[in-house]
Amino acid sequence: MAVQLPKSTRATSKEVDRRLDAAVAEQEQIFLDRQPRSRQLSERAVRVLAGGVTSSWQITRPQTVWISHGAGSKIYDVDGTEYVDMHGGYGAGLAGHAHPAIVEAVCRRVVRGTHFAQPTEDAIIVAEELRSRFGLPLWRFTNSGTEATMDAVHLMRAITGRDLIIKVEGCYHGHHDSVQVSVTPEADDIGPADRPVGAPASTGIPEAILALTKIASFNSVGSVRRLLEENPGQVAGMIIEPIMMNAGIILPVEGYLAGLKEVLHEHGALLAFDEVKTGLTVGPGGATVAYGTTPDIVCLAKAIGGGLVFGAVGGTQEVMSYVAKGIYNMVGTFNGNPLSVAAGRAMLEEIATEHAYEEIGALRARIDQALSDVIAEVGLPAHVVSVGAKGCVTFSTETVRDYREFLEIDDRYNHAHWLFQHNGGVFLPPWGKTEQWLISVQHDSSDIDRLLGNFGRFARAVTG
Repeated sequence: MAVQLPKSTRATSKEVDRRLDAAVAEQEQIFLDRQPRSRQLSERAVRVLAGGVTSSWQITRPQTVWISHGAGSKIYDVDGTEYVDMHGGYGAGLAGHAHPAIVEAVCRRVVRGTHFAQPTEDAIIVAEELRSRFGLPLWRFTNSGTEATMDAVHLMRAITGRDLIIKVEGCYHGHHDSVQVSVTPEADDIGPADRPVGAPASTGIPEAILALTKIASFNSVGSVRRLLEENPGQVAGMIIEPIMMNAGIILPVEGYLAGLKEVLHEHGALLAFDEVKTGLTVGPGGATVAYGTTPDIVCLAKAIGGGLVFGAVGGTQEVMSYVAKGIYNMVGTFNGNPLSVAAGRAMLEEIATEHAYEEIGALRARIDQALSDVIAEVGLPAHVVSVGAKGCVTFSTETVRDYREFLEIDDRYNHAHWLFQHNGGVFLPPWGKTEQWLISVQHDSSDIDRLLGNFGRFARAVTG
């Protein structure tokens, strides 16, 4: 729900700047004052861990938060502070922390051996469950979302004998070369709207990769059609987040996903959905079922593992026959690891149930309404976007349809909101402008109360 502010209530640019900057400065100092142990660990870590962290995504302003443990819907930092965890490990924590079903499954498995490089029966059961949920008949397992999307790209090229792939501007699909193009490009690097320019996501990406990866706009079938027509017989396929989740949450317009499948197939190219963030969290069958378009390939990870390292690739009979016949070798020493598939089985059979989705839906509806009410009351230039267990506040009065519109958002709002939530005992993803919160099966109304209270304080602070 977008809010259009009356002219009389709009703050001037200088007023907005002053309020935002003051709120951020105050909240950052509170943040630092309450986490001395995290500061000590950061100072120690920088001597042995590059950048003082185990992943560059963990470097956050004003400092990295070091975690001690988690239980249920809560996590605890090394300073002993309790947080309602709506970060969820970037969407992996749909089960919450130490869920009894996951604990039992892993404990039962770990004493029977944790690695054989041979399949166990749980792998069959997980694949059967995924087939039932996503409507794709054949599956293989990986260890991460990055590996899943990497295999999807390789598989599309192997099947078609073509080199080019299409990805969407502003979508993140992991950190392998083929998709490290136009992930979060700056406005100066993206070129004209009707012809996006591919930009490397970081140093270390060869120019040859930019030439092999063509960039389309989200919610624009026309941009994909243009690329197919300009590169006849050269495009192997397209990989896309069916719901963009590297730019808050950007939903597909009606007919967009079905239109992509149609135009790609007309040109002999394949369609792969990256459901690493949306799989299970949007619903039992992810965005594939929610939007009624079944792609040629689906990539899963994060939530399906119940907190363990796990990924999966599913495909049509024709697509996966290339794997079954050995035309494309989908390999990995730890693929189908016994611990991972045991946790995945518990996640699918015991946790991500119809009842759980009903409970999550009720909590989501409450969040949406309450936040929207506050936004309207104080005249905050924002609206709520949510789907399944995921949600975010987009700090714009207008619906955001693609990455370029997302770039126009003032990310000081997001940082200030993150700080208010953190200092108020709710842990959201620290890259606030790009990320979303996650409602786990272990969250309850009291957890939501804390989120809503913090948002109210934030909204009033930045609007005066």
